[in-house]
Amino acid sequence: MCQRLNVLQDWLQTDLDIHAPKPVAITNDASFRRYFRVAVNGVSHIVMDAPPDKEDCGPFIDVAQRLRKSGLNAPQIIASNFSIGFLLLTDFGSQLYLPALTEDRVESLYGEALKALEVMQTRTESGGLPLYDHHLLHREMNLFTNWLLGKHLNISLSEAEQALMEGCFELLSSNALAQPQVFVHRDYHSRNLMVVPQHNPGILDFQDAVKGPVTYDLVSLLRDCYIAWPRERVNGWAKGYYAQVQPAGILNGVDEAQFLRWFDWMGIQRHLKASGIFARLFHRDGKVGYLKDIPRTLNYIVEAGADYPELAFLYELVSKRVLPAFQRSDQ
Repeated sequence: MCQRLNVLQDWLQTDLDIHAPKPVAITNDASFRRYFRVAVNGVSHIVMDAPPDKEDCGPFIDVAQRLRKSGLNAPQIIASNFSIGFLLLTDFGSQLYLPALTEDRVESLYGEALKALEVMQTRTESGGLPLYDHHLLHREMNLFTNWLLGKHLNISLSEAEQALMEGCFELLSSNALAQPQVFVHRDYHSRNLMVVPQHNPGILDFQDAVKGPVTYDLVSLLRDCYIAWPRERVNGWAKGYYAQVQPAGILNGVDEAQFLRWFDWMGIQRHLKASGIFARLFHRDGKVGYLKDIPRTLNYIVEAGADYPELAFLYELVSKRVLPAFQRSDQ
């Protein structure tokens, strides 16, 4: 840790000619990346520390350029050094969307985030990005099985139950692949959006972008793992977005009911993945704070799954076995 900080200070001073840099650590994210705030000629900047043996800066730079080219507010990359894994970025400040989503601001903040999402889906180049394909969708859902069920809760499934689970996974992946495929941020939620005075929102943590289903980022935003809203209100926002993007033509031939079904099922896929990741962050990386977000994340699966008989096994598993077991483990 100290050695890495010394390397960072040396890069700032020697390569970038910043006199006596004093980087100040700011919040870690859920990866191996770390972030620092540093003053450059009296102006605050962000340094991203991405150790090359654990993180690749290439996708971050590529996607940042795509977003900025389409007119979105992603950080500008001021300087970079791939060999040691440092990037110097513009600073969006410290106001995350999450604490700002109060009743008197949520409509305007989500409105701006949905306008930005439309730009991502209709004007941001997705060619050459990894595909959100069958393999990736299933790999993500298996995080739920391996880390939350197996590692955290010690829940074993019989062969028959495993087959039913795989059947649900197959339905969910087919649902995702049937949708129009667009630029997908993949973590478009309240902890990766910054409230900024101009050109809101500032968009972060986009390096895992893919080409994938049109409802994925909408679910990430409106069924956020870190804040919940009544389902009727969420559906209202989703319907509003459906109407908003109609002129762009990305949903030609898709009626509102089909769009909402896609939205519900995409949310179930995402929340299976997210609950597994939260368990993995605890067991593999020692990050206990994410455990408290698992019940909210699982409740989305129960809430949406109740409406779809095809997903009855998954609904029953989460509502009657997983959530109660998690609550017992948390006592």
